[in-house]
Amino acid sequence: MSYELQRSDFLDNRQLKGRDFCLAYTELIESWLIEIFDSSAVGTSGIALVAVGGQGRSELAPQSDLDLLLLYDRDAPAKQVAAIADALWYPIWDAGLKLGHAVRSIKDTLALANEDLVTATALLSARHIAGDASLTAELAEKAKVNWRKRGKRWLGELSSSVEDRHSSAGELAFDLEPDLKEGRGGLRDVHAMSWARAAGADIEESLLLSLAPAYEEILEVRVELHRCTARPGDQLLLQEQDAVAAAVGDADADVLMARVATAGRKIAWASDESFHEIKLSLGGPFRDRFRRERQLDNGLILRNARVCLGEEAKADTDPLAVLQVGLAAAQASARIETRTLEALSHAPAIAVPWPLEARELFVDLLRHGPASIPVIETLDQFGLWTPLFPEWEPCRSLPQRNVFHHYTVDRHLLECSAEAASLAHRTPRPDLLVIAALFHDIGKGYAGDHSEVGMQLTVEIASRMGYDPEDVRTLAFLVRYHLLLSEIATRRDLDDPATIEGVAKIVETADRLALLRALSEADGVSTGSTSWGPWKAQLVEQLAARVANLLNGVEELSERSSFPSEAQRQLMQSPGIHLSLEGERITVICPDRLGAFFRVAGALALHDLDVVGANVYSENGVALDEFQVLVGGSGVMPWDDVRTDILKSLEGRLAVQARLEDRIRQTRRRPGRGPRQFPSRVRFDNDATAGATVLEAVGPDRIGLLYGLTRALADLDLNVSSAKIHTMGEDVIDTFYLTLAGGGQVQDADHQAEIRRALMHVLEPSV
Repeated sequence: MSYELQRSDFLDNRQLKGRDFCLAYTELIESWLIEIFDSSAVGTSGIALVAVGGQGRSELAPQSDLDLLLLYDRDAPAKQVAAIADALWYPIWDAGLKLGHAVRSIKDTLALANEDLVTATALLSARHIAGDASLTAELAEKAKVNWRKRGKRWLGELSSSVEDRHSSAGELAFDLEPDLKEGRGGLRDVHAMSWARAAGADIEESLLLSLAPAYEEILEVRVELHRCTARPGDQLLLQEQDAVAAAVGDADADVLMARVATAGRKIAWASDESFHEIKLSLGGPFRDRFRRERQLDNGLILRNARVCLGEEAKADTDPLAVLQVGLAAAQASARIETRTLEALSHAPAIAVPWPLEARELFVDLLRHGPASIPVIETLDQFGLWTPLFPEWEPCRSLPQRNVFHHYTVDRHLLECSAEAASLAHRTPRPDLLVIAALFHDIGKGYAGDHSEVGMQLTVEIASRMGYDPEDVRTLAFLVRYHLLLSEIATRRDLDDPATIEGVAKIVETADRLALLRALSEADGVSTGSTSWGPWKAQLVEQLAARVANLLNGVEELSERSSFPSEAQRQLMQSPGIHLSLEGERITVICPDRLGAFFRVAGALALHDLDVVGANVYSENGVALDEFQVLVGGSGVMPWDDVRTDILKSLEGRLAVQARLEDRIRQTRRRPGRGPRQFPSRVRFDNDATAGATVLEAVGPDRIGLLYGLTRALADLDLNVSSAKIHTMGEDVIDTFYLTLAGGGQVQDADHQAEIRRALMHVLEPSV
């Protein structure tokens, strides 16, 4: 059987998993390489084929690069070496395998390793495959000796490379789409600790052995990721998580990602501890900063950039010890000594309700913002966090499998609280803001609506913490309505007095509004760039300002005070079509007829302009359509072409439908990045505002969706007076303010059913 067939059969054998697969696959590859080498190197000496890097560790995954070095001594004939290299490399390329290769003498290889970190570390796993074994042994031995001899220098470079890699590759334990190899807590961190130990770092072999189960779990997932996707790469993308979960035998992707996160946490903590010690051992500014032992409050000591229990500290009798140590670590941006963490496990529980001092310590910890995150994660790693908040347990490592959340639930809560700390000065109660931020999504670990469940959990938590009944009500309100401002701002007409009055009725006070405004921003920013941007921030600010004015009695709400403007009204008196493109606002004035809105929307879709909002006004047979758009990509837009296509579409000289269908066919649709958050639906609301029906259409985002929906509404003789378009990951939520052709709401149930039928056909064409 040919090698290609053997490899294909081997990859199809799902019985081999993880480490067993890697060992067997590496053996298969190298048996083939030995055959090629032996047949091409007959009668030669002084040449060896050496595996390095991942292949040297016998960790080839299905799509791994081969890491090979053709090594020769100074007496080997150059032509013979070149011939053997060609005989090896070309079959590998012909087989479709990726190859990292080099042809060097021992002297040249060691010289390069003395200058290049990647080469030096790759040689630490050098392993003989074929040829002159004495060459491989000599290289491996000298590489290790040189690595150890230059240990201090390499430890400095290795430490810097670990920090850079973590910064660029993200977090294995907390990221939505983690990098299994390069992320913080990934396979590479274990490699780096092993390399550091070989360079003389004080890393116990027992620590590396303790990480073996976590390492093997991640390695198994990496193997199945390669097998499921049939392509190289180590980032576990949303759309691949279900298949990989099934391949490793997990019930679903949530189980898989929680397991990966748990393994990543363990490796990340060990890596952080190890390289913290390495940085101290190297001297320099980092060590100088913490050279002197410093006495802290409550009998604590700052020693070697770690918070430690001093002789006067009584962790086994002081209920506040955990919070005191945590706050001290955040204040000093320091780690917590391992022995101290172990001692804190014997601290007595805080009395319920918490005393004021406990609350103040905890709030102070949270108000240190980003510095609080590693502290709380360390407390959680050592089982010191959930005794304070047992409600946290179901949220630990809980993935949020959608494209607008960057982190797991627990990490998002910490990030949100840290972001809230930077906004606390805007609010009358900074303590309530950071507490609400910390628990706003706590309900996601439980069945039911997470805001409702979270509100109930927050009542229990806040009461246990000793907050008075009014503060408990405020915290419960903030958790229950943490999405209110964002949802209303992106889905409702902010020029409609009913919208502002509705929010004001829920919020009740200006103090609550200030807290909710800050919480909305903290939640959005910490969720990710797809959830919070300038446009959404502007809408939320506009909504909050108008609600604040109403609550403070500053101004009377008036119908559409800014739309249409006086200049627009005057322009409506002039005959013909008037088109204005100012920044990202497009205004069209034309004879009033059904279809103008969808014709403009279609022309905009042809240019990939995202419509995020629209207002419509008509008077005396003239229509005014105003669109707010966002320009993606480079931000460069051929506005002259946009203008031309809008005019052609309004005049019936542009085949919008056909062009959009061509675009859809020509655009290869990427696979969805994970599960959708909302089922497709059409919902009517006749209570939100007087004189119009608010229709909400939810469906999968695609090219020309707004065009299709508004065309369907026009076909049913419905007028759109306002629209809001909000994209959330794979879904889009389009909100329309509708009236019948003769005015008034859509009240008739049969009429609503026909509208729903028409729009669902657009939202889900296959339904």
